[in-house]
Amino acid sequence: MSIIQEIRTSVINGQAKETAAKVQQAINEGINPDVVLREGLIDAMREVGRMFEEGEYFVPEMLIAARAMKGALAILKPLLVDQGIEPMGKVVIGTVKGDLHDIGKSLVAMMLEGAGFEVVDLGTDVTAEKFIEVLKQGATVLAMSALLTTTMPQMKVTIEAIKQAGLREQTHVMIGGAPVTQAYADEIGADGYAPDASAAVRKAQELLGK
Repeated sequence: MSIIQEIRTSVINGQAKETAAKVQQAINEGINPDVVLREGLIDAMREVGRMFEEGEYFVPEMLIAARAMKGALAILKPLLVDQGIEPMGKVVIGTVKGDLHDIGKSLVAMMLEGAGFEVVDLGTDVTAEKFIEVLKQGATVLAMSALLTTTMPQMKVTIEAIKQAGLREQTHVMIGGAPVTQAYADEIGADGYAPDASAAVRKAQELLGK
């Protein structure tokens, strides 16, 4: 088995220490960091997404795999920057104002990173103003999460604020969270809805035409 295949397998199995060690080994052997990223990490997370969609993996397995990928990505990032490797796109993500739920949003953020996006994770209880601040710094995708029906209206508030700031045309807005539906996305004028982390990656790629 090649070192790239070993990296891929260790990510899928959620072996964080082993993944980091294998990535470092690949770099030491002179393998291009971009190859390690795309054929090792991104390919592994694509497989994890498939397994989740087909019922072989559940949220805990996805989280463990995503954490293994994230640790390896920390090793690769400086090398990719040095090479001038451009991310697939820049995404700002957060749970809306008044909502402190974090797990689903964090998983989406890690899956997006695993797919090659640059992700700015603002955490929970994020105001429209905070989202707009990062959008002004070049993010073109906004991913909002809500787990409470009482905080869902903040998604519409944020979209309206983005319009007021003159950023709506250049911003692709996607939303998700347990109570959120495609119908609600349509109602508030979002560009996309994703029911889970794997679907969120596909939706972000679709919105950016990747």
